[in-house]
Amino acid sequence: MRIILAGTGSAVGKTTISTGIMKALSEKYNVQPFKVGPDYIDPSYHTLATGNVSRNLDSFFMSEGQVRDSFIKGMNGKDMGIIEGVRGLFEGIDAVNDIGSTASIAKALNAPVILIVNSKSLVKSAAAIVLGFKSLDPEINIAGVILNKVKHEAHYQKTKRSIEKITGVEVIGGIKRDDNISIEQRHLGLVPAVERENSLKFIDMWSKTIKESIDLDRLVEIMKETPKITANREPIWNKLNKQKVNIAVAYDEVFNFYYKENIESLEDNHAKIHYFSPLKDEHLPDADALYIGGGYPELFSKELSSNSSMLRDIKKFHEDNRPLFAECGGLMYLMNSIHDDKMVSAYPYKSILTDRVQALKYTIAEVQEDNIISKKGEKFNGHEFHYSKVLVDKNNLKNKFAFKILRGRGSFENQDGFIEGNTLASYVHTHVAAMPNFGGNLTISAREL
Repeated sequence: MRIILAGTGSAVGKTTISTGIMKALSEKYNVQPFKVGPDYIDPSYHTLATGNVSRNLDSFFMSEGQVRDSFIKGMNGKDMGIIEGVRGLFEGIDAVNDIGSTASIAKALNAPVILIVNSKSLVKSAAAIVLGFKSLDPEINIAGVILNKVKHEAHYQKTKRSIEKITGVEVIGGIKRDDNISIEQRHLGLVPAVERENSLKFIDMWSKTIKESIDLDRLVEIMKETPKITANREPIWNKLNKQKVNIAVAYDEVFNFYYKENIESLEDNHAKIHYFSPLKDEHLPDADALYIGGGYPELFSKELSSNSSMLRDIKKFHEDNRPLFAECGGLMYLMNSIHDDKMVSAYPYKSILTDRVQALKYTIAEVQEDNIISKKGEKFNGHEFHYSKVLVDKNNLKNKFAFKILRGRGSFENQDGFIEGNTLASYVHTHVAAMPNFGGNLTISAREL
């Protein structure tokens, strides 16, 4: 059983509605959540709502066969898959094709779509919107509609009748306007759930609203009508390493932006994962390699700076020339400082948070130097989204870069991936589906170095 919850555009309430549905149905079913696109924050709410780690599906990173492989692997032992879309149903990296869009995932999985419509001040025009989405691509099965921001019951019934009579698509629920169920935003979107003590309060509130507003039995019926996936699958990572290694992964309130498949690719390449907190732990666990993902180190810079024993451990790990890979927030942590707060100093540069987005884009990179996760000449897709930057220019640059950025911005002059010994730090977020040897290369580096 599977369903895609897609919006007509951004800010129509997809995350609150999707998370509320996931929570409500988790009371009876084992729900596996998914998110379309390169997103770490919405999945953190899905994970809290269902108790299962949310996974990302993305046709920019993945072939259709990889989308199916990732979905089916994630569904092992689960009853149903609920997939939250990204932006509008058809939005991707191109104005014409489907790459990077929710529509592409619907096609790859042959999954029905529930369209979420902001119905504020709309009645018959809501029907026109649904009709347009239904007509644009007949391959996509728009199986139902959820109306958000309904004024009152009369407004809901009138809009429901208009949509069903004009488009033939059933409306399975309507949610009244309520500013109390929205949560605060941060510069990368919603505040990540791992950091919010009251996140569960919001999720419970969303679930209660969903149970009062949406026909969940009908939603489940639509999922049950979905045919099995029979099209081909393509593995999303390669197995290269056969010897056991230990890899320490930073995970806490600060660093928590990871794709589940990246970790699984390490485990499938015989890595034992040891999670640690750069914020709270005094020392590193015993490990052959380190992996520090993205997050919000700029908001915890003073606390990170005061944990001097952890900074020393990571600096020594780097100076011992052992494999250390860091992405985005992890990159900032490895710099000399964040603003004026001292960090690991694996690199001699200062990182700062700016008041405007520095990069927000899918990226394509070409590897120009062998490194601990990739080999010269390879190309891979990724993404970048950050408000911070590293203060580096031609006068103070002391490092080679691993990647030439063919699409996107990078850290400096369309380059990224600072190399210092066997430490690699990049603003580009990597998904193993786009770099299938990631887990194998990092574990082999851990074994050999």
